[in-house]
Amino acid sequence: MAILLGVDTGGTYTDAVLMQDEARVLARAKALTTRHDLAVGVGRAVRTVLDEARVDPAEVGMASLSTTLATNALVEGQGGRVALIYIGFREQDLEAQGLADALGGDPVCVLAGGHKHDGSEAASLDEAALLTFLDTHKRDVSGFAVAGQFATRNPAHEVRVMELVRDVAGRPVSASHQLSAKLGGPKRALTAVLNARLIGMIDALIGRAEAELRDIGIRAPMMVVRGDGALMSSAQARTRPIETILSGPAASIVGARWLTGADHALVSDIGGTTTDVAVLRGGRPVIDPNGARVGPHRTMVEAVAMRTSGLGGDSKVHFVAEGLRGGVTLGPRRVLPVSLLAQETPDVVLPLLEAQMRSTTPGEHDGRFVRAVPGVQADGLPTRDADLLARIGEDVRGLGDVLRTRMEHGALKRLVGRGLVQVAGLTPSDASHVLGRLDAWDAEAAQMACVLFGRRRTGAGERLADTAEQLAQMVVDQLTHQTSVALLEAALAEDGMDEGLATHVLMQRGLSGATGLVRVSTGLDVPVVGLGASARAYYPAVGARLGCDMQLPEDGGVANAIGAVVGRVTVRRTGTVTSPSEGLFRVHLPSGPEDFAASEPALARLETVLSEDARAAALAAGASDIELRVARDIRTAQAEAREVFVEAELVTEATGRPGIAL
Repeated sequence: MAILLGVDTGGTYTDAVLMQDEARVLARAKALTTRHDLAVGVGRAVRTVLDEARVDPAEVGMASLSTTLATNALVEGQGGRVALIYIGFREQDLEAQGLADALGGDPVCVLAGGHKHDGSEAASLDEAALLTFLDTHKRDVSGFAVAGQFATRNPAHEVRVMELVRDVAGRPVSASHQLSAKLGGPKRALTAVLNARLIGMIDALIGRAEAELRDIGIRAPMMVVRGDGALMSSAQARTRPIETILSGPAASIVGARWLTGADHALVSDIGGTTTDVAVLRGGRPVIDPNGARVGPHRTMVEAVAMRTSGLGGDSKVHFVAEGLRGGVTLGPRRVLPVSLLAQETPDVVLPLLEAQMRSTTPGEHDGRFVRAVPGVQADGLPTRDADLLARIGEDVRGLGDVLRTRMEHGALKRLVGRGLVQVAGLTPSDASHVLGRLDAWDAEAAQMACVLFGRRRTGAGERLADTAEQLAQMVVDQLTHQTSVALLEAALAEDGMDEGLATHVLMQRGLSGATGLVRVSTGLDVPVVGLGASARAYYPAVGARLGCDMQLPEDGGVANAIGAVVGRVTVRRTGTVTSPSEGLFRVHLPSGPEDFAASEPALARLETVLSEDARAAALAAGASDIELRVARDIRTAQAEAREVFVEAELVTEATGRPGIAL
């Protein structure tokens, strides 16, 4: 019997599950995510799940981690300072694919060299200029990225630069040809830069997580979920951290498939901060053909085609004053639920709420609080930001007691953006406590927060809501509406239609069942798998609105952690054969081009190299019982009544289950 541990670090919670032989869940547990050190939350969740299952840590045969760290870091512009070595390109090429924005002022060396489309050398590599650049920056960056023109056709210059960087600077180096086999130099360069920026951060997380597991008594190998749902070894994740972007959402799709057996469905995972929607087709997640997009960056990383909206259980509730009736809208920013903050600091939050309730004049910031995040460096703050942070101090404060001028709203936003301050306010989680759908935190605080929010005046001069229950239902109804729109947009895009139709008056009229001279019926024609800790509270109403089969598996709240366990190791290697001239077939290999006089020997040589490389990488990831699949895409053209070979692309895939420690 193999005991398997899966862990997922989300924006609000860190989930852990123990499974037996991928067949059944033995125990599940949640702990609040500790943003200052994710390994602390990992340790708490793992200890809890081991205690619940009464399992000896030494019995765990494999541990697997899915994490939002890389995704969040790229969205928030975090990571180490890096240097880009750009070979064979022009200065103006830095503006392509958002590369200059991603560098954000980090040093760049535009170097002579590079190759042509056929793999032949375009110009000699300027090693003298490179050595000068390395000597200047070897101490002021955490790593280097290197991208050469047509490096996927011949990586010789990138390989040489890697050697010199290691010899002279002794820093990690990310080469674009090792991250993608596709053409498109600026986009490959962007991917290499982001990978280099993440190395230190992911290395620290994995090191801390592995140390935490060892302290608990778990000696099993640790795997990490990639953005396409497959597993990689922790060592591979340390060198290719860019491949872990969208790791958490990908794990949830794999978990959804295991929990429901669904072949064709929409999967909607609601967390504290976001709702992630993806498509299962043929039992596998649909992969984004253009590469994973995270924040403003479009990378060359293979990842699930995921649509993310800023809508979650902890989304900020906004007052909509327009119109006579008024209303609410949710997100995209996350705030700390008032009920959670009250549970953590009841002696502060409850008296402040009670004082606001006694006031006859509603305050702009009633029901909102602020606190500093301990242990986060606050160097280099502008004077106004530093003054506001000092005023907040170390205790929970009412937001209205801290903000003195309108200009300080910008300072607060910057402090929140840097992770120095947390703001608490009304959220759907609070509304659910009022309605009795959740009971995890302080329901009394949630009740008062809803009453205070409901005292706001609409355009007609009326109160937004007369009771806490009325306001809470308004918030939950809005979450139902925004979730339905997100699902419709994903379905319309998958059907090749304009996703803007999701909010069209006819679509919404059909969903609401309105009657008139014209009959309109709209909805979803596929099942929806609802995941997330709060899915069972919110999603039945979403299924009813969309008229679809809403599947809410019992363990859907820890689907990400389950997906981290049941995924397979999958390694893909891609290569190309071109024909620079008639009768010449060139195989583009990592070791350099090789020429053949016929297409079949060239294809056979490429298939052998790719298969050996993929199998070796799968073995290095700890896979066993490896299966190989090879796909050939041969492109030809008609010339003078005969078929002429143009180019061929081969994709080799090695898959297997990760090894289990006995």
